[in-house]
Amino acid sequence: MNIEDDIFKRYKIDINKLVSFGFIKDNDIYTYTKVFMDNTFKAVITINNNKVLGKVIDIDSNTIYNNFRLNNNLSYANKVKEEYINILTFIRDKCFEKKYFIFDQTNRINDYIMNNYNCKPEFLWKKYSGYGVYRNKNNNKWFALIANIDKSSISNFTKEVEIINVKCSSNDINKLVDNKSYFKAYHMNKNNWITILLDDSLNDKDIIKMIDSSYEMVAS
Repeated sequence: MNIEDDIFKRYKIDINKLVSFGFIKDNDIYTYTKVFMDNTFKAVITINNNKVLGKVIDIDSNTIYNNFRLNNNLSYANKVKEEYINILTFIRDKCFEKKYFIFDQTNRINDYIMNNYNCKPEFLWKKYSGYGVYRNKNNNKWFALIANIDKSSISNFTKEVEIINVKCSSNDINKLVDNKSYFKAYHMNKNNWITILLDDSLNDKDIIKMIDSSYEMVAS
């Protein structure tokens, strides 16, 4: 994952704040330029279709400087990286809103759980900061877990995805698991829980039905 994706992955753009911050709009593309490191470099940040892209330009040579993106021990490159991250973080804090999760469907599902069950996700592990647990307030039992994982953990593909684990009867697990949208539970009891991929391959209603069933199973 590149620097920009990592910094902005749990944030949503507030378009109304971009121009007042200093972005220049051209059609649907917003561009912001910031000189840093004593006028040695220029950061050019563009936002297009909710995607944040960035580059650093060496002002003297007018060429793109990419050394800071490499894994190396060069102190100068690391200083450029640090300053560039500070610029991105400042933009994020001023022009973006915090989201609980990365992807649109995951945030829609989270909104449903919070609104329907008056239950916010609990982020219990510092190492796994994207893992949110939902508890039944009456008995404190988990009825759902949302997590960001590498898809290779549940399939043959490699990319970051988000999943939800919900409680499910063993009979339904055997019927549903297709290794496309439904999987044997990731890091939970595979006889009582099922993993559902949150990539819009299923519609929200199907997932919500599973969540409601999980809540009822835990409540009883």
